[in-house]
Amino acid sequence: MNKLPLWAFLALSVLFGTLGVFAFAPFYQWYLAYIAIFALITIAKNPQRRRALWGSFAWGMGFFCFGVSWLNVSIHQFGGAPLWLSYALVGVLSAYLSLYPLAFAWLVQRFRVQSPVIYPIIWFGLEMLRGWLFSGFPWLALGYSQVPSPVSGIAPLFGIEGLSVFVVLISALAYNMYQFAREKKWLLVAFQGLFLCTMATLAVQSHKLHFTKEEPLGRVKITLLQGNIPQKLKWDPAFAMQSVQTYKQLIENAFATRSDLIILPESATPVEEHALAPFLQEMQAKALQEKTQIMLGTVWHKDHQFYNSIINLGDPSHLYGENTERYNKHHLVPFGEYVPLERWLRPLGSVFNLPMSAFKQGDYLQKNLWAADRKFSPAICYEIIFGEQLRRNTDAQTDYLLTISNDAWFGHSIGPWQHLQMAQMRALELGKPLIRATQNGITAFVNANGDVVEQAPQFVKTTLTAWVTPHKGNTPYGAFGYTPLYILSVILLFLHLTMALLRNLLLRNLPREN
Repeated sequence: MNKLPLWAFLALSVLFGTLGVFAFAPFYQWYLAYIAIFALITIAKNPQRRRALWGSFAWGMGFFCFGVSWLNVSIHQFGGAPLWLSYALVGVLSAYLSLYPLAFAWLVQRFRVQSPVIYPIIWFGLEMLRGWLFSGFPWLALGYSQVPSPVSGIAPLFGIEGLSVFVVLISALAYNMYQFAREKKWLLVAFQGLFLCTMATLAVQSHKLHFTKEEPLGRVKITLLQGNIPQKLKWDPAFAMQSVQTYKQLIENAFATRSDLIILPESATPVEEHALAPFLQEMQAKALQEKTQIMLGTVWHKDHQFYNSIINLGDPSHLYGENTERYNKHHLVPFGEYVPLERWLRPLGSVFNLPMSAFKQGDYLQKNLWAADRKFSPAICYEIIFGEQLRRNTDAQTDYLLTISNDAWFGHSIGPWQHLQMAQMRALELGKPLIRATQNGITAFVNANGDVVEQAPQFVKTTLTAWVTPHKGNTPYGAFGYTPLYILSVILLFLHLTMALLRNLLLRNLPREN
């Protein structure tokens, strides 16, 4: 690559970045993640620093422009922005996200990284920063690509970041083997290869570890409703009651399944909750009569604030009203559910004025929802990509993970599939079944191993019913989060610095030849 003209080098970098997206849903070619990161390390190690930095940025642009291209649908079709502007905004976001691969290359160059254990430490720190800075955007975190892979058993141990670290470590070992082979240092090739094979074997064997326990006698029959209401009509006041009637009919049909619990998607009824009180009271009465319960997403208005909520109807101990058990979404979507710097941005145009973009966030820690005599740890839509938040709200006594969403914002794009894959990771990390109800897909039941066991087709008005067995207990990640990874990173970094210092001292004290 060093002999290529700069334009060809950058084009190849973009190509390898784009290739990395095919490791994720809906393509599921998980092995491509290793090839993409191998290429990024090769680019970052380029002896010409300028090439290394520009090439890593180009790699990031290829990765993110394709990977988050689905945002164009939300901005153009539903935000009303011109097509050129929607693509420009996706490009701006991608340019920001590409600063992280650029920072990776800068740190590799600055500290002349050679040890294969340092590359994943740098990547881990940068991915954590991306998931936190400016409220965080951890979309396409590298570990998600490994959900269908043989090494996904790492997730219950170390979470998604543990998988990201593993991918970078294996790629770095392969890079070192390649470099040593070019230099004919076969002993070092063998040593690195032995290390790689050992790590890969341990990772594959991690599948055999199980940390949570099924409770077959407590299984619950659950029906998910998918109304498939067009997004352009969903928030149209003239269409609101038709939306309500659509879900009312689906609820009536679901009663025939004799389910213990019926679940509707996010903001299924696009009307303020207080205006729907008669409908909610009616559904509660029917749920009590049918000996079932109904969980649904609502828009709750209280103290001049709007909340994106989940409530449960039909529980005799918490009848609808002042004592309603509810969950209020905490992690809101920037520009979708709230507008940062809205005083200055809202006047600029419709792209900053999407329907229902003035929500207030709920508390970070909230009680699990109680329904059908089981505990559900909820996350609404975008929140499911923030694993630490869900982990903090899940304990050993939690039976199920629940996420409701409205992925109609993404249209016929790769976005809903990526979103589902992130939900699968949460089930895998925490060892709990996950229930996912969406407005137009992908509605699904996910088992405690992160596998989709039942799935409804997209863009169809339908219901999906399954028996779901609860799981009690906790995974190591569920109990400790990323603390073990932090400790391991500090230890490895300390050992690396110590060895480097000792090596420099030895070289300095060696007698010099005249």
